[in-house]
Amino acid sequence: MARAPAKRKSSRPVNEPARPYNALSRLPPVTDVETKAILKRCVAARAELAELKISGQLIPDQSVLINAIPMLEARASSEIENIVTTNDSLYREASLGHDSPAGDPVAKEALRYRTALHQGFQALAERPLSTRIAVETCRTITGTALDIRATPGPKLRNGVTGEVIYTPPEGAEVIRNLLANWERYVNEESEIDPLIRMAVQHYQFEAIHPFGDGNGRTGRILNLLFLIQAGLLDKPTLYLSRHILRTRADYYASLACVTRDGDWEAWVLYMLTAVEQTARWTNGKVRAIRDLMQATSDYVRAEKRGLYARELVELIFTQPYCRIENLTQKGLGNRATVSGYLKQLVAIGVLAEEKVWREKVFIHAKYMDLLGRDDHDFAPYGTHARG
Repeated sequence: MARAPAKRKSSRPVNEPARPYNALSRLPPVTDVETKAILKRCVAARAELAELKISGQLIPDQSVLINAIPMLEARASSEIENIVTTNDSLYREASLGHDSPAGDPVAKEALRYRTALHQGFQALAERPLSTRIAVETCRTITGTALDIRATPGPKLRNGVTGEVIYTPPEGAEVIRNLLANWERYVNEESEIDPLIRMAVQHYQFEAIHPFGDGNGRTGRILNLLFLIQAGLLDKPTLYLSRHILRTRADYYASLACVTRDGDWEAWVLYMLTAVEQTARWTNGKVRAIRDLMQATSDYVRAEKRGLYARELVELIFTQPYCRIENLTQKGLGNRATVSGYLKQLVAIGVLAEEKVWREKVFIHAKYMDLLGRDDHDFAPYGTHARG
């Protein structure tokens, strides 16, 4: 009787937390990353992603989602690194423009994440995911001209005891070789489900820790870019950092399980759950945005029939902190004309006027409230005009 083939043993080297992990195993993992539990979770996550992709395509102006969801992602991903701001601060900062001397430096830093995500999305149209895109992403996030580090990486420590729990690889050549392997993995043809491969490449990138700063935020942007490259998303509209922020301890513990125990299953299941739950939540938010856009159109048309224009309503969703210049640049009229439009929207309670630094900003408060809510509810507009 033939003997059953022996299971392939992991060749994962033992990691000593206080020493640089230069022996980090190359990809692909030698252990099974397509267990029954993982494949079952893949089906559920893929279904939610497919629904999100279809739902997003029903928004008339795609720039609404491209502005909204990456802004939420920027805030949450930054907060994972203890860079804490609010949606209002981000939109207020964005409304001021890059040349303003005023503003919130924390919000400015978080906004660089959104810029990096958009730049990475555009780069994918010209070339595949690569170390070069990772470097460009991290440079934008940090606002510095950094490169692959040639110095020792930061030791990761237990937040309570201060004990070193991980020391990333050291030496520019070692790091570049690991990144070359990571780059081949994210671009090679494979029968492994892209969602599983997204989880695997994310662990590897975080374990390499190739930069002196910005690794976590860069890695989370690379997740979205990988899903776009794989065709599971058509734009960066998955609010994946929401789940990671809410389960931050589990996120880091699952990463550590791969390093310490070679437990890929627990890590991949964590990431698949994150995709599934995040896609479901994001889809609910997208539907709510679509419903609010329709409710806003109906209300403005009923209250100010001569004012209604589809472009005007779409603009206050694309830029919920809106300036007069935003309307003139869209060709909706001269300053006097569009100022009148905005004043009328204030009069019927759609917008609120606020002075930000030296400029008037018109805020779509109901939309901002919807973006900031954990649920997807919004109250109807009033039935009577004010003034």
